Amino acid sequence: MTLVPAVEVVDLTKRYGAVTAVDGLSFTVPEGACLAVLGPNGAGKTTTVECLEGFRRPDGGRVRILGRDPVADRDVVLPLLGVMLQGGGAYPAASPRELVRLYARYYREPLDPDRLLERVGLVGPPADARVRTLSGGERQRLSLALALVGRPQVACLDEPTAGMDPVARADTWRLLAELRARGATVLLTTHALDEAEALADEVAIVHRGRLRAIDRPERLAAGAGDRIEVTYEGDVDPDEVARLVGARVEAAGPGRLVLAADRAAIAPVAAWFAEHRVPLASIGPAGGGLEAAYLRLVADDVRPPLPHDRGDIPSTVEDG
Repeated sequence: MTLVPAVEVVDLTKRYGAVTAVDGLSFTVPEGACLAVLGPNGAGKTTTVECLEGFRRPDGGRVRILGRDPVADRDVVLPLLGVMLQGGGAYPAASPRELVRLYARYYREPLDPDRLLERVGLVGPPADARVRTLSGGERQRLSLALALVGRPQVACLDEPTAGMDPVARADTWRLLAELRARGATVLLTTHALDEAEALADEVAIVHRGRLRAIDRPERLAAGAGDRIEVTYEGDVDPDEVARLVGARVEAAGPGRLVLAADRAAIAPVAAWFAEHRVPLASIGPAGGGLEAAYLRLVADDVRPPLPHDRGDIPSTVEDG
């Protein structure tokens, strides 16, 4: 029996006029797993999430939540899905307590609204203040509570900790870990690499609407380590070093080269510098980690933000 993934994106394409925001994107998230989607502004992350949530219709490809089309099967999908969008969208004249209690009434077995407010850190006066008076971090906590009050099987969270202080951010990480422990599936977008490493089973790196890489964070980070950094005093022709190692060599600044080679290149490169009497200051693996992998994969020109990213397109369900 083939298991249906909790989240499925197959060759997704979405355009805004002449701009292709998402360009043939594909990935899946198994039930109970967490996928973090990383990418620069304008990469198509939010558009992808909004297609999954049924807020936008794909121009090509398909998206599924627990095997269901989020637009055609909206009445079935909505009770199973927790949604946290950028900007929140909460009614500004209501209070967090009023809103969470209202949302709870839409679900058969919701979490207790007052306990949930306490769990996300909205206690005391902020819980009963008008939304328009809340800080950015408090609004994020409210948006998270609204996404989770229905005990979702799948939570789609768009930059859930943006604007939060370190304490609120750590609390949110713990809350999402608790959500995972109950068997829920989490898809989150983030710019925080440490957040992706801490929370995600897999990380997808998206750039210009296309998938650049998807893997476990530690494997992406390990792959970034196949580079050697050399610092030296004097003049060196990078092309000569490239011919020596048979790999690409970048001049990363005065007296600094970065070689697209593994540790086996260290000995012959050091010998070459000695033979050519160029003082070698240091040689060893270049800084790796998820950040290095991410920067390498999105190193080409970053396109300007999409119209949607600037707020020119309202975050509402598209008509027919």
